[in-house]
Amino acid sequence: MRTTAEAVNEIEGYLLWEEEKRKAGERAREFTAGIPWLTDSQRADLEHRYTVDRLAASRTYLRRIAARSTELRAEYETVYQALKRRAATWFVVCGVVWAAAVLALR
Repeated sequence: MRTTAEAVNEIEGYLLWEEEKRKAGERAREFTAGIPWLTDSQRADLEHRYTVDRLAASRTYLRRIAARSTELRAEYETVYQALKRRAATWFVVCGVVWAAAVLALR
């Protein structure tokens, strides 16, 4: 069963992809608007090809970004764990020094 966060992420991804498809179609229409000599069927074909190409490029970029995000998350998690260990070590050292100082002052 999916968590709420996973469901929200999936919905967000769907909505973002739908917006990307809308923008690709819009860019295709803008592109073909600058070529007035096209017939209606040529314009429709070119718009379709342009849209398919833009969506393929977007999908490729998104996959690269997702892969890099996963790599960065792993790197940051490793650094975070090292920092947690270092902070815990300093806490223990400071506690020992404080305890030793308190005992020395008695």
